[in-house]
Amino acid sequence: MTKAIKIIGISGSLRNNSYNTAALRAAADLLPEGASMEIVDLSSIPIFNEDVEAKGLPQAVIDLKEQLVKADAFIISTPEYNYSIPPVLKNALDWASRGSDLPLRGKPLAMISASLEVLGGGYVQHHLRRVCGKLGLQTINSRKVLITNASKKFDQDGKLIDDIARKSISNLMRKLVAKTEELSSCKAEGF
Repeated sequence: MTKAIKIIGISGSLRNNSYNTAALRAAADLLPEGASMEIVDLSSIPIFNEDVEAKGLPQAVIDLKEQLVKADAFIISTPEYNYSIPPVLKNALDWASRGSDLPLRGKPLAMISASLEVLGGGYVQHHLRRVCGKLGLQTINSRKVLITNASKKFDQDGKLIDDIARKSISNLMRKLVAKTEELSSCKAEGF
């Protein structure tokens, strides 16, 4: 690894004890050497409105876009709401897609979903792949990381205690870092 890789983690849940935010903390603990991760807070991002945008970007949106610009890669961990993307996550992606500075374009993305249900997370990742493809993100193509029955896989302090889930996240993070290095190498060679 030639340079430190900065990964931004985005949770699709604002809940204080969110399993998806806890999954991001687990991902940060399982990063390969030479990579770091920061989890962004979406709670202050206003609902997207072109009238608000026309008056000038809210400071929370400016701050988010600045964080996204500095990232080499992204990981999103999100619950599934009504078989789709939670509004807070879709809203942040909509704000990030606006303007001439497109902080997501061309960067790698990994996804995780944690759910209380047995089959939760598959639909949201499918929808998210479509949205993120439109935004120019390079989604890691690997087996979906779905942490089902999440209440049994995290302890009371929000630590991921399930060995299979930890191994899946560890593998995903290695793939994300490898994809980031590959894209960085291609850019350095002029591709």
